[in-house]
Amino acid sequence: MSAGGFRVSTDPSDIDLDTLHRFLSTQTGWAKDIPREVVARSLEHSLCFTLLDGDGRQRGFARVVTDRATFAYLNDVYVDADLRGQGQSRLLMDAVHAHPDLQNLRRWLLATNTAPWLYEKYGWSALIKPTLFMERHDPDVYRRMAGQHS
Repeated sequence: MSAGGFRVSTDPSDIDLDTLHRFLSTQTGWAKDIPREVVARSLEHSLCFTLLDGDGRQRGFARVVTDRATFAYLNDVYVDADLRGQGQSRLLMDAVHAHPDLQNLRRWLLATNTAPWLYEKYGWSALIKPTLFMERHDPDVYRRMAGQHS
């Protein structure tokens, strides 16, 4: 999928791991301090969408964890700050939602505190029955991992 000199690729060879790691580990709250090797491992069994500019540089990213039959979890979504508000987020989300392996899924999940208006355009909403969902959350895991490697 492409528009305005940008394109979205699902080819794993288009992912710039250094750029992705730098953004996730320093510019997000959800993956702050994530080790590079964890980012690399997270890509191995995920369906990844890389936003590339006309020079082939990574300018955004989205990752979907899915069984490609019933469920998908959208995460690690970002577009470089200088491109926000220019339609690149929509290009990225159009590519995610149009992917043939992600059609007719019963449930998608997303945890976000940014840009809910973007996701709402694609049919996302707050949980209908939040009491049905549980989580096991370990916000200090990356800090502990870093201590193990010291």
